[in-house]
Amino acid sequence: MVTKKTLFQWVKESDMKIQALIVVIIVLMVGARVFPMEMQKRIVNEAIKLQKVHLLMIYCGLFIASVILASGLKYVTNVLQTYMAEKTVARMRKELYAHILTLPLSFFRKTSPGMVIAALVQELAPAGQFVGVAISLPLTNILTLLGFAGYMFYLNPLLALLSFALTPLLMIILPMMQRKVNRFNKKRVEGARVLSSKINETISGIHEVQGNGSYTIENRKYGKLVDKLLTYRITWTLYIQGVKVLNNLFQNMGPFLLFLVGGYLAIKGRFDLGALVAFLSAYEKIQDPWKEFMEFYQVFQDASVRYKKTMELFDVEPEFMIEPAEPRPALPFKGDIEVKQLVFEVPGNIRLLKDINMELGQGEHMALVGFSGSGKSTLALCIGQLYKYTSGQVLIDGREVADTPKSDLVSSMGYVAQAPFIFDGTIEENLLYSCEAVLPKDFKGDRAEALPSLDRMIEVLQQVGIFQDVMRFGLNAIIDVETEPELVEKFIAVRKVFQEEHGEDLADNLEFFDEDKYLYFSTVAANLCFGNPNQEEFLPENLPDNQYFLDFLDEAQLGKPLLNLGVDLARQTVDILGGLPPDYVFFEQSPIASDQLEEYKELIAKTEKKKLHEFAKQERDKFLRLGLAFVPGKHKMAALPDFLERMILDARSQFKDKIMAEKPDAFTFYRKSEYIATQSILDNILFGKAKTEQPHVQDRINQAIMLILIQEDLLERVAQIGMQFQVGTKGDRLSGGQKQKLAIGRSFIKEPPILIMDEATSALDNRSQSRIQNLIESKWKGRSTLIAVIHRLDTIKNFDKIAVMKAGKIVEVGKYDELMAKKGMLHELVHGTKA
Repeated sequence: MVTKKTLFQWVKESDMKIQALIVVIIVLMVGARVFPMEMQKRIVNEAIKLQKVHLLMIYCGLFIASVILASGLKYVTNVLQTYMAEKTVARMRKELYAHILTLPLSFFRKTSPGMVIAALVQELAPAGQFVGVAISLPLTNILTLLGFAGYMFYLNPLLALLSFALTPLLMIILPMMQRKVNRFNKKRVEGARVLSSKINETISGIHEVQGNGSYTIENRKYGKLVDKLLTYRITWTLYIQGVKVLNNLFQNMGPFLLFLVGGYLAIKGRFDLGALVAFLSAYEKIQDPWKEFMEFYQVFQDASVRYKKTMELFDVEPEFMIEPAEPRPALPFKGDIEVKQLVFEVPGNIRLLKDINMELGQGEHMALVGFSGSGKSTLALCIGQLYKYTSGQVLIDGREVADTPKSDLVSSMGYVAQAPFIFDGTIEENLLYSCEAVLPKDFKGDRAEALPSLDRMIEVLQQVGIFQDVMRFGLNAIIDVETEPELVEKFIAVRKVFQEEHGEDLADNLEFFDEDKYLYFSTVAANLCFGNPNQEEFLPENLPDNQYFLDFLDEAQLGKPLLNLGVDLARQTVDILGGLPPDYVFFEQSPIASDQLEEYKELIAKTEKKKLHEFAKQERDKFLRLGLAFVPGKHKMAALPDFLERMILDARSQFKDKIMAEKPDAFTFYRKSEYIATQSILDNILFGKAKTEQPHVQDRINQAIMLILIQEDLLERVAQIGMQFQVGTKGDRLSGGQKQKLAIGRSFIKEPPILIMDEATSALDNRSQSRIQNLIESKWKGRSTLIAVIHRLDTIKNFDKIAVMKAGKIVEVGKYDELMAKKGMLHELVHGTKA
């Protein structure tokens, strides 16, 4: 198990070929480091002293060549060490993550996600870095130390002995200091982990904090942990700095002795100047291995502490066997379920389930009902091998669930939770999640062929009631015109068919784009540009600040008319709505929003006192913005003057010609024969704008489009595009109902012989819930054994069996009519619910 591995086991499992290569490079590098010392001696003693320029050139050339070689070899060593480290970190993360996924659910109830994230992302990195240098760094430093020390003894044994005189003292004091560093490093790591857990807990429960106004309580708890961590970090830092200062002190004592003794010997002629220079250089270099040894030791200690704490946190055995001992295909199940004297306890000897006995034949459906806390979900989770029961038996086809490998059970079982989890990714990935999960780990075939077909996916999406949403996602998608040229041509053809077959029928609801006509349900700016902006500066909201566009308005003699239009719109709106409350109904057809009315009141008041050209630019821009945003078909309290409409239509072609000549990438202009690359499939098919957002109008348009997609054999392709919709983190781009439908579809598409649904329709409306219930009764009865935890008792009448639970026990089992006739617990529940 990964949590039992030591750091040195990871070192042994590293790539020994790379380790051997590093050793060879290190030997060469040490030689390249020592060689310049000899060159220094010869430069002073032979080249300079004897004044031989050619020797100076040769020795300097050899010196710089060896320095470059040593630097290059050091770079290669660092690259290989980094590769080893990162590869080890990746292996650690993969193996530990695989282990974490198998841990009992009880582990995750007491371990915050923040701790798991920190362990996988942060805490393992130092351990991997240590593995990367565990062999190469000590070897480099030992060989370097021996190389420089040997050269120093070669130059002068007496000075060499003096150079190492303080080393024994250093080796006694520094380890004592380092032990203090290690002790407080452990406290620092643990303190940071506790603080992380506290932050995660508070953020997760922020609704309770704000609901109870418990800011002081949480600040106090958090403050204590921060202060404790502060103490640990300061103490740890002080000891680290103490080790560094002490190390530097001893290192600087060495040159003092060398200058004193070496200088004396040189004066007396017993030690030549070149040798002294080389000796001093070697002594300076010999400090590098010592420093790296100390850093290596600190890396080892930090890695050990973090690695040990991380592995201790996850050193928990899985409750169930994940795979069979010998590789084999998953065993099939038919769905006969028998529970005998089942008991489930939690810490504290609290029994959530007590002597449960029940039977369910293949293809039968059982509803588990009862008051909250009666053990319904717990029983379902025990049968589904999510909880390990304390005693008793759960038998499926005569096999003990507790002893059955997880891989066998999941291949035949579907599970839908009350609050299903949707993973970040596409709808298709989430829909096929359970099917892909049961593919063999060593599967090497075509995954697309092994998974359900597109037709099957569409069938399931329709069954659970999310197909219309998927089609909407598909129609609202933007396709890549470069990679899908054939699809683009098909949608242009659909646009033509749509206008021919439904143009007249939908004329009251849709305004189609026509280059020669004014669009009354689009803004003045949209009518001018008649295209889709590709650059931010040409977005509608940015046009009043776009000097290029403003210059065009003046060029087309539209600047003043549009400014005056804005003033007229503001004046009419203020006159009509100025005294009314800011209610949506009153402002529905207004060009000015209710929260902007007061601002425009002030501007209109100013027009009584000064001319428009005397206004500040910012104030004039507000009138221009109002004029450009005017939609005649929507803002019916004002009208667009005929002369201005004609001027805008004339300016439309001028703007297009100007942009095409000067800024061809700024716009994609609307043409009936061309696809608008920056707009959705729906926008391209409509090639127009809806006159209203009322639901029944949207439904008529959607139905017409769906009919054409079916006629043109494009329905499946759009559905396929819709299934690529990114659902977001935890499915946050989907509604609660959409998430639950997708989770139900995820189980249904697997067609399992056993199905467990834990209040699986709780987030659905009545219509959707009835749809799922009818589907279960018509499609799954007799085919899959179903255990459903039910909250709404009006849905249980057609179940084969109903088990009523109370205080962890099944108090009665039978058909709905039988139990109601007995007037027992179910009767009480039903009438209590009605009351």
